[in-house]
Amino acid sequence: MSNPEIDALRAEMAARVRPTELADMRAGLDARGLAYGIADDVQVDVVSAAGVPAEWTFTPNADPRRVILYFHGGGYVVGSLDSHRHVAAEIGRAAATRVLALGYRLAPEHPFPAPIEDALAAYRYLLASGFAASNIALAGDSAGGGLAVAAMVAIRDAGLPQPACGWTISPWIDMENTGGSITSKSAEDPNVQKPGLDMMATTYLAGGDKRNPLASPLHADMRGLAPLLVQVGAAETLLDDGIRLAAIAGAAHVAVTMEVWPEMIHVWHLHHPRLAAGRKSIANGGAFVQASMDGVAPVTPRVG
Repeated sequence: MSNPEIDALRAEMAARVRPTELADMRAGLDARGLAYGIADDVQVDVVSAAGVPAEWTFTPNADPRRVILYFHGGGYVVGSLDSHRHVAAEIGRAAATRVLALGYRLAPEHPFPAPIEDALAAYRYLLASGFAASNIALAGDSAGGGLAVAAMVAIRDAGLPQPACGWTISPWIDMENTGGSITSKSAEDPNVQKPGLDMMATTYLAGGDKRNPLASPLHADMRGLAPLLVQVGAAETLLDDGIRLAAIAGAAHVAVTMEVWPEMIHVWHLHHPRLAAGRKSIANGGAFVQASMDGVAPVTPRVG
């Protein structure tokens, strides 16, 4: 049976006029995120995380000893604290943690490896602020999901302790965009298509190697990484990026929990105010983070 909530959202997205100028793309994504708003009990505190713009969001149930470091999506060229504040706040509520959302630098003004540098700086900032690595989770959506994995690799290579876990939502991990679902799911995905992905990858890398493992974690050595939760929609072109991430990490002996959500589109979590599946997937992710920080083998509830 078709899901009427996602059907209505897909129709709206398909009818939306797509801007071609980067400034308009950025403004449009921010406006859509801000339109959802945040709950009255969410506190927002602006901060500089080792020189990187960031903000704390937290709800009354947040354990002040625990934090999710969150990386927004947007293909490394769009997206901001404004566009994702509403989802960051509810992710923290679900996990009963604080969230430090990072306003990492974007291309073309700041191409690769600027976001990796900012992510690593923010992680060091949290450690220096007294958070135990076992009480830090990394999370992100789309490009931010790829950034979360790349940051875990960079953390390992820098000799720092791994976080408790990583939570990736519709992760983009391949700058060459070779996943079969980019073609096979193109008719189902109202939002993400190969020409846009190729443009973002070219802008982000600025002539750099598309197979650099910190840009394309598809090519990373994932040995020794913390447990991962990978959530992806069955109706999105990046389906295969999520599936390949789970397979590669699992083959490297990383504990992986994989969820493929029927009918869901790219980063459906962003639309949690109107999608029950968005709220359920956030609840699943929060349970995963809590279990990981508690040192309990994560058991993820059934989707749907």
